[in-house]
Amino acid sequence: MKYLEGVAEFCAVAEGGNFTSAAGKLDTSVAQISRKVASLEKSIGVKLLHRTTRSVSLTEAGTLYFQKAWPALRELHDAQLAVSALQQTPQGLIKLTAPVAFGEAFIAPLLNTFMNLYSGISVHCVFSNDKLDIVEQGLDLAIRIGKLQDSTLVAKKLATRHVYVCASPAYIAQYGVPETLEELTSHALLVGSQPHWRFVSGNRMQSVAVKGRVRYNSGNALRSAALANLGLTQLPGFYVREDLAKGDLVEVLADYKDKQDAIWALFPSNRNVAPKIRLLVDFLAQHLVDDQ
Repeated sequence: MKYLEGVAEFCAVAEGGNFTSAAGKLDTSVAQISRKVASLEKSIGVKLLHRTTRSVSLTEAGTLYFQKAWPALRELHDAQLAVSALQQTPQGLIKLTAPVAFGEAFIAPLLNTFMNLYSGISVHCVFSNDKLDIVEQGLDLAIRIGKLQDSTLVAKKLATRHVYVCASPAYIAQYGVPETLEELTSHALLVGSQPHWRFVSGNRMQSVAVKGRVRYNSGNALRSAALANLGLTQLPGFYVREDLAKGDLVEVLADYKDKQDAIWALFPSNRNVAPKIRLLVDFLAQHLVDDQ
């Protein structure tokens, strides 16, 4: 902004009482200080300084201008320091989104720990299974699970996730164990929000279209249906790991499991990502364990 040119130089002269001290304070030449002050006087149309060969003093207009400009200049300086501090000390609001069940079980507790470590940080997290547009929604970060769609967002892998096809021992005893993907068509399938299940066959990904008597858009509801002996379901480990360990559910088709599925942090492509965002992403990567 052109009207700000020369303000810092004039205030430095007024504060120090001469051009030499102003030049030293601003690390420039006396000639440059003189030119900037003259340009300021010309732009506002009034003389601010009385100049003699021995001294410099403020005119009446200069005194008034200094009284008004100096506090404003200090405020601007403080604002710059505050912004610089944000780059050094993590503070401020972080807005993110995460899937509902996974976010509630794993992300929220880690966010609480993170905020205890960094008292200057506050968090607003939207738990949603919709893939929100983080740029449009003004979010800093998104936690996503599984295969990512192509986008301009930067993705950082936080952990590896395994997805299990499983059923209750009672269901297996009655209907048997499927040995191949083709045999899924002869089983009762408990279907989630996606009309297909993903597997690895050989070295390539394979999607199998699924349909069944039960269709729930909730992992917990699908787990409950499997425990009720209603069929096979495909769920991430954090839903069924304890049931598998206790024998309440049995894994099938383990040879077709995708071992490279992942949990991701996505954020806008920007070289100047705020330190608080990088710090949170690194914290999540450190504390989220594989096979969640």
